[in-house]
Amino acid sequence: MTQHEAERRRRQITAEIARIGFCLPGSLTENFRRCSTSGCHCHHDHASLHGPYRLWTRKVAGKTVTRILSAEQYERYRPWIENAKKLHELVAELEQLSAAVMADQEAWPEPVAPPMITSPRGRRAKAPTPGGKCRSARAGTFEGSARTVAAACPRSRCRLMRNRPKPSTR
Repeated sequence: MTQHEAERRRRQITAEIARIGFCLPGSLTENFRRCSTSGCHCHHDHASLHGPYRLWTRKVAGKTVTRILSAEQYERYRPWIENAKKLHELVAELEQLSAAVMADQEAWPEPVAPPMITSPRGRRAKAPTPGGKCRSARAGTFEGSARTVAAACPRSRCRLMRNRPKPSTR
């Protein structure tokens, strides 16, 4: 990508960001639930669960906060959630473009965006560490797969410890 093309794309991204309206963090969901009354119809027929309950969920100071919304509120604020997602996508693209321009100006190899792993629930997960190395500063550098690293990692709550093979009891 030439400098002129990069500048043109940067202007397009910033113009798109300027057009974005209000943004809400978090997600909107609709849930159907069973109640705690054992004789209720919701326990006998899956099609007759209680709801829909429209929920707005987000993180505030590291805590999950959920609010129940009316149908009108749900429809009114859905575009705001979509705006927040679009904003994050545009900022990520601008960061990648900036890294590419910097690499071009410094005659470095073009940076490659790290592959993002999607969790089973569709959430974005952290990119894998190169060579399966532990992210812990205290752990030092260990070579090998995540399983090898987990066995050697001194952090008891390390993310990689969850992948550790169970010891045999023979």
